[in-house]
Amino acid sequence: MTASRRVATAGATAAVWLDAPPLDGLRTAAVGAFDSDDADAGARLLRETCEQLREEGFGAVLGPMDGDTWSAHRLVTQSDGRPPFFLEPRNPTDHPAAFEQAGFDIVARYLSAERPAAPGTEKPGPLGLSLRPFDPANAEAELRRLHALSLVAFADNAFYRPITAERFLAGYAPILPDLDPELVLLAEDEAGELQGFLFALPDLEQGPRPTAVILKTYASRVKGAGSLLADRFHALAHAKGYATVIHALMHEANLSARHSDHTGARGFRRYALYGRRL
Repeated sequence: MTASRRVATAGATAAVWLDAPPLDGLRTAAVGAFDSDDADAGARLLRETCEQLREEGFGAVLGPMDGDTWSAHRLVTQSDGRPPFFLEPRNPTDHPAAFEQAGFDIVARYLSAERPAAPGTEKPGPLGLSLRPFDPANAEAELRRLHALSLVAFADNAFYRPITAERFLAGYAPILPDLDPELVLLAEDEAGELQGFLFALPDLEQGPRPTAVILKTYASRVKGAGSLLADRFHALAHAKGYATVIHALMHEANLSARHSDHTGARGFRRYALYGRRL
């Protein structure tokens, strides 16, 4: 997603998107691609940018966000010090202070957690639902089905905005060569309609022989399908010899975070998305 313009001041740079998801129903811009030498420089740039956007008729600003939640957004705010995992946001520790000094408040909180890989017990799922792995030979068709379900399953998520199938495919294309198709699960009904999916991949940040696997996202539109997918995934992760499962980047209010907590997963990183009314 292309930024509307770049902004800069001494010691700080950012980009501005003028068509961001709304905060409290207000006309909202997003500030992303944010970098600063220190919190003071970052806060100065954010204040100047907010003032310019206020003069242009905007009512609110979100950040850091590269336009929407399908792109890079949120900051690491707390950590136990473990190394970042593959595709995880990362930022200097003073970036949250820059947003706070510029008058931003936290508008969404997220966390990542980990648990040992264990076989678990797979409970019966919804009647008529079956699971199968991703088919890499038909990757585009498979991803188009995931995109269509995502539009429905994620519609109520905070700051959600739909995107085209082409953009969805472009976002996943770089990581397709690194997928283990058996760890990307599709839940289909008796008619072959997709009712849920789970997308996971090895933690490639650990090198060629990772010991951790990342549960990146899962979605369903049938009650019980999410639990069925998660149980099968955890069993597969254990069978494949992974030591650790990472439950990645969960919104604190989402069902996935509650499920993660119930499995005994330990939180190791917290993140925040900031917003400011102008």
